[in-house]
Amino acid sequence: MSAKMKRREFITLLGGAATLPLSARAQQAAKLPTIGFLGGDAAGWTTWTAAFVKRLHELGWIEGRSIAIEYRWSEGRPERIAEIAAEFVRLNVDVIVTNDSSAPVLKQTTSVIPIVFALAYDPVGSGLVASLARPGGNITGLSNRSPDLAGKRLELLREALPQVRRLAIMANVGYRSSLLEIRELEGAARTLGIEIMPVEIQRAEDIAPAFETLKGRADALYIAFDALVVANWTRILTFALTQRLPTILNHHESVRAGALISYGPNIPDLLRRAAEIVDKILRGAKPADIPVEQPIKFDLVINLTTAKALGLAIPEPFLLRADEVIE
Repeated sequence: MSAKMKRREFITLLGGAATLPLSARAQQAAKLPTIGFLGGDAAGWTTWTAAFVKRLHELGWIEGRSIAIEYRWSEGRPERIAEIAAEFVRLNVDVIVTNDSSAPVLKQTTSVIPIVFALAYDPVGSGLVASLARPGGNITGLSNRSPDLAGKRLELLREALPQVRRLAIMANVGYRSSLLEIRELEGAARTLGIEIMPVEIQRAEDIAPAFETLKGRADALYIAFDALVVANWTRILTFALTQRLPTILNHHESVRAGALISYGPNIPDLLRRAAEIVDKILRGAKPADIPVEQPIKFDLVINLTTAKALGLAIPEPFLLRADEVIE
């Protein structure tokens, strides 16, 4: 082929590329770094997701422009987690963000894609990481130390409601961390002279029958937090209010929805810090070398509207200690 013909052929090819549809040219462009974000349910995670995205923005990652986020929700159904994990592998996401109820399945599904757990109750004891200082493998994140705080919540409940003698504990017994909470609560309850009544749930369908067993038997309800609870907290709180049961848990947002008291780590802060870990990974750091972080902000929140609806008088010193009082 002559040099003249080669030149004509090159120009023709170049012109053809210029006439490709916009979508085809976009596919030729480099793929945006992609985060696979797996949470409990969209509504329950709204505040937390916003905190995560805002911190990414502050670090220079703009959703849809310099980074893509694929959101998926387990909705409290364990079988969904394996499906979503497989999907993230097919999508070849660059990093996965999740909680510790989903992290074990994700870890089993991929040993290559970095995984960041934003909420983990016992990451070492559950086998997610080798140690807090050196996680090892492809996974790291933040611990919220929830089981360690269960006894403190019980003390706060007694301070707010000295009349409590019988405490029901609603927990997803298929979730290891809930069992740890129950164990700690049992020890704290013996010290305070409170009778404990565990109420087991494992599916959304278990919630209504669980409340049937509680009628007239408890003075208050402790709710062990997990993805199943987050996905169904409106139902749980509605049942509790109908039975005039004051509720305590570690979930700030649930107090806005009608729970009486929450005490625990500031979860939006944990999500902001999870974004910082993601930033490090996207810039080349290895999860194995990023220590698991501990919570540094804790909130005591009380809903006075709920207290009034239940006919409860909360001691003034307790209200003064609260970080937030909802009226």
